[in-house]
Amino acid sequence: MSVDHYENFPVASILMPKRLRKPVAAIYHFARAADDIADEGDLPDAERLKQLDEFRAELRRIAFHEKPHTALFQRLAAEIGQYTLPMPLFYDLLDAFSQDVVKKRYQNFDEVLDYCRRSANPVGHLLLHLYSESTPVNLAYSDAICTALQLINFWQDVAKDYAIGRIYLPLDELAQYGVSEEQIALGITDDAWRKLMKFQVDRARAMMLSGKPLGTILTGRIGLEMRMIIAGGLRILDKLENAQYDMFRHRPVLKPFDWVIMLAKSAPY
Repeated sequence: MSVDHYENFPVASILMPKRLRKPVAAIYHFARAADDIADEGDLPDAERLKQLDEFRAELRRIAFHEKPHTALFQRLAAEIGQYTLPMPLFYDLLDAFSQDVVKKRYQNFDEVLDYCRRSANPVGHLLLHLYSESTPVNLAYSDAICTALQLINFWQDVAKDYAIGRIYLPLDELAQYGVSEEQIALGITDDAWRKLMKFQVDRARAMMLSGKPLGTILTGRIGLEMRMIIAGGLRILDKLENAQYDMFRHRPVLKPFDWVIMLAKSAPY
């Protein structure tokens, strides 16, 4: 379900039609490289933003039909050209990664949703474009799924994100449930924390289920892959619940047996 770098992205899996593996891989490598700039290593924020601006310059070269300077963007340019992929979606992803560099707290859930709109939803739009399935209804279902996946990744990685200075839990909801930043720093999972995280998990699950019809609308291997993605996200939420929301000591991951369960749950609805 997740990869080490760019989470919750289907990386040209064996379920995907062979003809689409190359463009999906090109999109993934772009997103992963940009995400690494925002997250990895000890670069100062100014340098991270500078490198992301260099990525924007490469996108502009593609938009103006100029040859990009780097191999990564040369491969991406070929796929954008072949499949007429919408350029604004790539800029949205870069905007989200740049926001990660400078914005470390979110006042409310609307701010989190705005981030997800740029950090996660463009991936679903790009995939639906590749599938020739980007209808308004499908895009709305995809947004629900992708936003839910991003939220699941947040709740899975509360400790990891805090270690690099970020809290994606809305501050007004922290206050509502009586949870402090110090509690996150110490990894304290008391009743207040469990109530807060039950609320977050329930909301993410409802959002994921609201997008579930897309797994039936899409047919063949891409439909199966979509149902597996949905099942994987729901499985992580189940694991968070089973760990009593102590992701500090029991970060949920998908193991081989989980994939068997997910496959069983991915039969056509």
